[in-house]
Amino acid sequence: MRRRPGIGGLQTAAAARDQYRLLGENVAKLRTDLMKEQLSTFRSQLEDFAHKHKNDIRKNPAFRSQFHEMCAKVGVDPLASNKGFWAELLGIGDFYYELGVQIVDICLATRPHNGGLINLEELCKILSQRRKGAREAVTEDDCLRAISKLKVLGSGFEVITVGKRKLVRSVPTELKKDHNDILDLSQAQGFVTVEEVERRLSWSTGRATDALENLLDEGLAMIDDGHKDGKRRYWFPCVSSVSSFVVSETS
Repeated sequence: MRRRPGIGGLQTAAAARDQYRLLGENVAKLRTDLMKEQLSTFRSQLEDFAHKHKNDIRKNPAFRSQFHEMCAKVGVDPLASNKGFWAELLGIGDFYYELGVQIVDICLATRPHNGGLINLEELCKILSQRRKGAREAVTEDDCLRAISKLKVLGSGFEVITVGKRKLVRSVPTELKKDHNDILDLSQAQGFVTVEEVERRLSWSTGRATDALENLLDEGLAMIDDGHKDGKRRYWFPCVSSVSSFVVSETS
């Protein structure tokens, strides 16, 4: 028969558990304190780095992107406010807020043509053309960071991925999977036909027509009926170039 442990044995076991628990808490506290100390040291080094290389951070897009990555690793957000240490040191906050205003202007100018959905690459191209006289070059990474700050406006600004492309949406239009599939398909030549959607996506005529007409109603598509084969083309400006229009309209 197995003997039950006596009171003394239970007390010894409980004491051992308490010691293990205290030891674990002490180790965890030491690790936490060490991590805090390391983060504090890294933040201090990051500030020194920013002081030393502030001109490169402002003017060199690749350098600026790497600086943001370093900041993210230690929980520092230089764009959290346009006031404070980072804004005064680097002027980064003002730079991205200025980009944000220009991005809004471009999205509004192109909305009648693309329904509020523009290719990120195209947006950056237009933005660079508008900023020819500016000292700082602009990259897609800069555009993405500026757009992330526009979300506080609550006006639907966000970046969505369709196939291999990133599109900037400036209106609160809900795109369903069928819409995304059609936009992805249209990227090859800028347009699709009902017959092509049926064949390539294995859809019924009704499903293809319904999705295309919905995109047309939302202002995301344009129709072209002037072809000898009699097939209607649904063009999508968000995957086509509109830079020539925008530069002339907004310069």
